[in-house]
Amino acid sequence: MIKKQLQITTLSLEETQLLGQKTGELINGGTVIALTGDLGSGKTSFIQGLAKGLGVPNEYYVTSPSYTLINEYPGRCPLFHADLYRLEHVEDIEEIGLYEILDSEEGVVAIEWADKFREILPDHIAIHLEIADDESRKISISADSPENITLTERISDIYNQQIEKISRSKGVQK
Repeated sequence: MIKKQLQITTLSLEETQLLGQKTGELINGGTVIALTGDLGSGKTSFIQGLAKGLGVPNEYYVTSPSYTLINEYPGRCPLFHADLYRLEHVEDIEEIGLYEILDSEEGVVAIEWADKFREILPDHIAIHLEIADDESRKISISADSPENITLTERISDIYNQQIEKISRSKGVQK
């Protein structure tokens, strides 16, 4: 199986959200994003940017669904934001309705703590966030399918172009 992995370092919360936003601008319904990383690594921040890129209205505050387990937000494509942190058994996935959401071609599904049940996920983009320091995050984006590999490369290119543009406007070299 083909596998492509890209590495991006974001230097602030805003850059992590910008990466999410650029991802949201490029993806369509049926996309599944599996997020992993320690507590506080930026998974929810990435999804906040993702929501912005999908056109979720500003009046919706995107938070981690740690207790509701799945939040749905309207946008260009509906965003289903799932958090599997508290789930213990694969049977719990069925109880919360995640299988039905994963089968939908209309919405984008972003799953925090996806590593707990990776075996049930369809083709997806995997994003691992790692804390580098208080503000910086090392982000690995990987994909297996040709379609998602192309998509991850576009996300990386567009994000890097945006960061270069911001740096030039501030007179900073990145």
